[in-house]
Amino acid sequence: MEDLLSKQYFEDVSTQWDTMGDNFFGNAPRKRIYNEMSLRPGMHIADIGTGSGYLIEGLINESVELIAIDQSPAMLEVLKAKHPDQMNLTVHEGTSESLPCKDSSIDISMANMYLHHVERPSQAILEIARILKPGGLLLFTDLDAHNYDQLIEEQHDRWKGFDRQDIIAWMEEAGFTDIVVDSVGADCCTKSCAGDAIEISIFIAKGLKAGL
Repeated sequence: MEDLLSKQYFEDVSTQWDTMGDNFFGNAPRKRIYNEMSLRPGMHIADIGTGSGYLIEGLINESVELIAIDQSPAMLEVLKAKHPDQMNLTVHEGTSESLPCKDSSIDISMANMYLHHVERPSQAILEIARILKPGGLLLFTDLDAHNYDQLIEEQHDRWKGFDRQDIIAWMEEAGFTDIVVDSVGADCCTKSCAGDAIEISIFIAKGLKAGL
């Protein structure tokens, strides 16, 4: 299900998102995600909630097929403008419960700061499981549980981060095995409109789709 307020927020900030992302969470989340990958030529990698391509950037010159998915057309336009002639990159509009990929077609699904913007995180994880091949890898980073109500109001977050045990339970329900949820080793840092400092720890979750 699409969150229209969240979609409008990301439409509005699309041209600023690269800078905002650098300020919010820096380089640590994507480095951790890349470190968990074992790439092979020809792999199909889906970036869910790609935004302006934070996770795409470090993979754009690899011999893999990149599928960038976001609900915001403006974000996707920013991404396409940065890589106008990239033959291994395709972009698609899609929502958390209706990803534009065939069943069991993706080798690796990745996401950064995506899950706290969706209405039903457990269903979003189920939908990601649908598109992964048996044995496919899910990697995503997000915020630990916090009490900053400002982010709900100012950035249209749907969730104030997550308890890691909930993440594990949702992944198990979706049929993932070898699940690990660990600290990235960095915090998301920002300020509220009132100038209050906000720091929230970031986790990385990984798991394999059962079925091999």
